[in-house]
Amino acid sequence: MTSHAPLRTPPTGARTVSDTAMPPLDAWFHRQQSSGAACMTVGVLAWFDGPAPTPAVLRELVRERLQPYERLRLSAAPTTAPSWPHWLLQAEFDPEHHVGSELHATTLAASVEELIARPLDPDRPPWQLHLLPADPGTSTDPAASTGEGFALLLRAHHALLDGNSLIAVVRALLDGPTGQPPSCPEFPSRQRSLAARGRELAWSVADLLPRARPLPFHGPVGPRRAVAFSRIARDELDGARAALSPERASRNAVFLAATAGALRTLGLTGRLPQLPGVWAMVPVDVRTAAETSLLGNRYATVRVPLPALRQPLQRLATVHSLTRRDALKQRADAQAELVDRQPRRYTTLGDVLGRYVDSPRYFSVLCSSGATYAGRFTLGSASFAALAGLPPLGPGHPLAVTMFHHDATTVVTTVADQHHRQLAAPLTELIHEEIRVLGR
Repeated sequence: MTSHAPLRTPPTGARTVSDTAMPPLDAWFHRQQSSGAACMTVGVLAWFDGPAPTPAVLRELVRERLQPYERLRLSAAPTTAPSWPHWLLQAEFDPEHHVGSELHATTLAASVEELIARPLDPDRPPWQLHLLPADPGTSTDPAASTGEGFALLLRAHHALLDGNSLIAVVRALLDGPTGQPPSCPEFPSRQRSLAARGRELAWSVADLLPRARPLPFHGPVGPRRAVAFSRIARDELDGARAALSPERASRNAVFLAATAGALRTLGLTGRLPQLPGVWAMVPVDVRTAAETSLLGNRYATVRVPLPALRQPLQRLATVHSLTRRDALKQRADAQAELVDRQPRRYTTLGDVLGRYVDSPRYFSVLCSSGATYAGRFTLGSASFAALAGLPPLGPGHPLAVTMFHHDATTVVTTVADQHHRQLAAPLTELIHEEIRVLGR
């Protein structure tokens, strides 16, 4: 997509130490924002049980633990259309700019809705950490407790960080299991055989076929956001995963099958299983075990059909057969390798493909799942209790759902624009109910 951003100059006093062409996925998200097609602010919301740190303490923690991450010092270089965007590595690291607690919204959800729709400063590294009061004892807070509590919202431009990168940054701030070393913004080069490259090409051609059909909620995306959360108890999720006994379904399969059922109940997908065209866009992380905490956009997307079958168990069995980890990872690795080999220059073909991949003809709804590593994490004397994913809304797709897992807590989240606010809470609760039904 062509960038129409005006030529900018770096902020006064800023020094840069390197200038690097953005990898293709970074550049794609950058062009979406700069062209005005979408607000590409992505985030994670972390809940804590216990006393909140002061903003001063949080800034010092950010200075101490996040300064080594070079990725968090990148800002977009001044650019004019149709040139390829570049990252500038800033020499300075400024926690004062990146930590805030200035909002005074009535609820945590209202604060999140305001912040996740707010574009970040284009002249600085595009990420911010917000200290927010939680909503103890209310149904809108999936980690609510009767004691003290607070939340941290980490938001960033999607060109800078993906979902797993956001989780890695939050983890780096906490005390707990040992973290991994700081990040590298590029994919490592991996050697593939001629046969493997042939499979990559065949998969890539298949992945470009139009399979989705527009749904009732597809259309222009408004600037404001609505969010809804629902906390899934461990026994509910474990029961749903065991529903196919003796096999055990993945959390992702349960999430996708439950989303299919919720959309069907709302009458958004049609009720005939032979009607094709409802496909989830599923991000799949492509980091190796040694790259767990490497930051950047290090994932690929796989489309998964959401069956309109009437019985929840049939939906789960169908999705389970299509989402086995090895098959998803293999296709995602191939796609990521192919994308990363593309030249760092703007082309008309790339622009056309980008617009097509953003369209409702390519996918129906974004369904993203993520997880921290098991273990107890703390911030001061407060315990890390739960995590929610907050994806951006792409062109033509004013609704997205996530399921993020931390330790014994799973949170389902729906993000919608203001024109589809009425869908956020019902869809979230119906996904939860579908999981309950599977676990009975």
